[in-house]
Amino acid sequence: MRVTVNGAGRELHDSATVADAAALLGVRPGEPGVAVALDDAVVPGSDWTTTRVRPGARVEIVRATAGG
Repeated sequence: MRVTVNGAGRELHDSATVADAAALLGVRPGEPGVAVALDDAVVPGSDWTTTRVRPGARVEIVRATAGG
C-alpha cells in the first residue's frame, strides 16, 4: 500500500503497523525521544506495534534533539 512518511511517498505491506512505518526511517519501537503521529493523532510508543496504517495514511515521525 502507498502511504506518506514525513512528506515522502512510501510503500508498506498491507498489514503494516506504525512500527513498520517507523522502521523505514530506522526508528525502533520504544526508542526514546521519538514521537509518531498517524493522520494528525499522536500514537503512544506502546501502541506502535498494534496500530495499523491504512492506505493513503500520513505518518509523521519526529526525533527530539538537544543543543543550542
